[in-house]
Amino acid sequence: MSGRPPDADSSGPVDPTDVDADQALVRGEDPPSRREPLSRERIVDSAVDYIDAHGLPSLTMRRLGQELGVEAMALYRYVPGREDLLDAVAGSVINEMEHDDEVVDQPHDGWQDFLQRLAHGVRRVALRHPKVFPLVASRPPEAPWLRPPLRSLDWVETFLAGLHAAGFSDRAAVSAYRSFTGFLLGHLLLEVANLGADLGPLDVIEDAEEPSPRELSAGYTHVARLRGMLSEDHAAEEFEEALEELLDRIALMLQLDARADEGPASP
Repeated sequence: MSGRPPDADSSGPVDPTDVDADQALVRGEDPPSRREPLSRERIVDSAVDYIDAHGLPSLTMRRLGQELGVEAMALYRYVPGREDLLDAVAGSVINEMEHDDEVVDQPHDGWQDFLQRLAHGVRRVALRHPKVFPLVASRPPEAPWLRPPLRSLDWVETFLAGLHAAGFSDRAAVSAYRSFTGFLLGHLLLEVANLGADLGPLDVIEDAEEPSPRELSAGYTHVARLRGMLSEDHAAEEFEEALEELLDRIALMLQLDARADEGPASP
């Protein structure tokens, strides 16, 4: 008697994946699904790896499915589509800072050390995933008044709470958040572009959804209190302030250069 199922169709093409799975079972190995079950986390991690290796433009659900050894349709059980996947990828890489021992959640050694550690943590993410980092800039944050690269309620709450603990007023903390994010995003996008990141055109994104008051009150006390200030538009002022700081820095460099040309003072 044949060992084949009675409804098997011998005339159809043989799926190589099925053949490999059958051969693995004959060898006593677990099938792929038992060795490493498919999950949203595994799909997102695989998408990060794919973009790191091949770049963002070539990522499709079909190609990602091939990387995971499944049909593209199997992915939709865990991610509704490519847009949802890209949002998850952006959030995933930034949240790698949660496992960065150099990043702290409180200014134990002063606010300067706190911000330096956070800035270097974001930079390490960008340099580890240069082809992914543009998604951090282009995907919608968790609220329309949040800014990349600190684009999540968790990280903005950490930032504001840390500065509040260091003695910053509400207005000073929000101003620092705006300057900090603007500096980081501008610098790091230029840096990852030199490492092969595709910056143009960045994905066109829809507006972020407004979080509910209940969501904000659940653990985001500083963000909830400062929501109004975070929503204010100070783009023109920030541009002028940043430009003035740049000109002051250039003027200082010019002075230092002139002093170096003068040489040591005569005895």
